[in-house]
Amino acid sequence: MFDIAWSELMLIGAVALVVIGPKDLPKAMRTVGQVVGKVRRMATEFQGQFNDAMREAELHDLKKQVEDVGGSVSSAMNSDYKPIDMPSEPTSTGLDDAQLKEAEAKLAALPAPEPLPPVEIAPAPIADAAPEEKPKRKRAPKVEPEVVAVAAEPAKAAPRKRKAKVSEPEDGSAA
Repeated sequence: MFDIAWSELMLIGAVALVVIGPKDLPKAMRTVGQVVGKVRRMATEFQGQFNDAMREAELHDLKKQVEDVGGSVSSAMNSDYKPIDMPSEPTSTGLDDAQLKEAEAKLAALPAPEPLPPVEIAPAPIADAAPEEKPKRKRAPKVEPEVVAVAAEPAKAAPRKRKAKVSEPEDGSAA
């Protein structure tokens, strides 16, 4: 945003240290930080309000376009709408009276369907109050490991030797 190099920033800091003084410099820096924060918040708030106004203007234009399209559709529907006239006489299927009587005779000659047998539903058995005991699990018999005979005992390991402590002189000098 501002093209300030590190060297220029150091120069500004040195001048501020000389002019303001080392005692009041932290207070001045805190005040500058608070002012910069307020300016940023105000800029963010302004940008948000500007974006809301733009969205509202776009929404208003969009609403106007939808109303125009809806009005043109409704006017087109009202002017071009012609209900279909219901026919006063039933339309003929093209069957003669003789063919119709023949179809009725075939249907009458068909046997009537047999009625379905009645369905009986037995009531569900009532559960016992005491639960049944669960069968106990059987344990597998223990298998003892086979003992392998060793011809000779293994040789014993030699005992560890301890290191002797190095005595240091009491006067603190290295040995």
